[in-house]
Amino acid sequence: MAAQPPRPVGERSMGSPREAARAPARSPDWAPTQARTPGAALVGQRESPESGLQEHYSNLCMEKSQKINPFILRILQEVDEEIKKGLAAGITLNIAGNNRLVPVERVTGEDFWILSRILKNCLYINGLDVGYNLLSDVGAYYAAKLVQKQLNLIYLNLMFNDIGPEGGELIAKVLHGMQSVIAFATVLTRNQAIKAINLNRPILYGEQEESTVHIGRMLKENHCLVVLHMCKHDIKNSGIQQLCDALYLNSSLRYLDVSCNKITHDGMVYLADVLKSNTTLEVIDLSFNRIENAGANYLSETLTSHNRSLKALSVVSNNIEGEGLVALSQSMKTNLTFSHIYIWGNKFDEATCVAYSDLIQMGRLKPDNTDVEPFVVDGRVYLAEVSNGLKKHYYWTSTSGESYDHSSNAGFALVPVGQQP
Repeated sequence: MAAQPPRPVGERSMGSPREAARAPARSPDWAPTQARTPGAALVGQRESPESGLQEHYSNLCMEKSQKINPFILRILQEVDEEIKKGLAAGITLNIAGNNRLVPVERVTGEDFWILSRILKNCLYINGLDVGYNLLSDVGAYYAAKLVQKQLNLIYLNLMFNDIGPEGGELIAKVLHGMQSVIAFATVLTRNQAIKAINLNRPILYGEQEESTVHIGRMLKENHCLVVLHMCKHDIKNSGIQQLCDALYLNSSLRYLDVSCNKITHDGMVYLADVLKSNTTLEVIDLSFNRIENAGANYLSETLTSHNRSLKALSVVSNNIEGEGLVALSQSMKTNLTFSHIYIWGNKFDEATCVAYSDLIQMGRLKPDNTDVEPFVVDGRVYLAEVSNGLKKHYYWTSTSGESYDHSSNAGFALVPVGQQP
């Protein structure tokens, strides 16, 4: 599979002791048909190579007649160098194809097959970012296998890959049976499970929301997942109903991102109802849907009278007018837990501008916790946009070193899990 010229790539976090594994080849029981499937599986006998990850990767590519990806090789070389320095923390491998300032060869499903063979027993690696690559359903198949084998993996980013409904279903099925064993009384407890997953922008076919149904089933049984991103997932009202039904039973999810979907005010009936009893959700991103005044009123009523756990809500660009926006502002006056709200892109009237200006002036709404700022012209209050949000800089990488502002990526500050932007 030919690699495409990528966009530039970011930095990666490093960490701790070293162990790698190799396995004798055998044909996989199943693999998707969208792309060529490598002729070896991810199971077999463990073997800890004397060499580092870089040499192990090169040898495995030669053994399996697989072309060496220089991007992966360079990342593994950097990991080996960091390990020699004696780092003791967990490592997150950043092999994303979009955020380096030099050209890289994007990772294909076949590349990921080799990589997963190396990583499945590397207990010191607990995070993997392979976003913006060319994985397809073949890559999703091996990602699912890796999740099953590598119990220390707590962060996996697959966003912006060509993963279809088959691949998404595979990953959802793997998470069905996952249980999080968290170290409570002793640091020796090592069993962990995925805590954050990004399923943004899958390639979907049909109108049945099948992938959302599977994610809903997974949430009913999975009690370790903390962060779920389902942006651009073609979720409609029936899909949000599936997710909300699952949230009655789920007691771990704290961050739900369903932005850029097709959810209307009817879907807010289900979300508002589950929020009356759910005490876990802290961040909800509804940006770029169409909940309108009715949906905002449903949420406002719940946040005013029932829910005391939600901290942040984004309703950016939801066709909400003054009535709904003012209702949400009123809920902040009685609900002291509700501290972050993002409203830009809706229809502001004078009452809206005054309401949010008052919240900011009285100190109830901190300027860093919203995406609007009041100003006065000829005695009338207006609202201007400021660069704050739940994930305002999620797709942005500084060209001059580390640059991270909690006000721009508040969702990750409120619910920190793994290696976040």
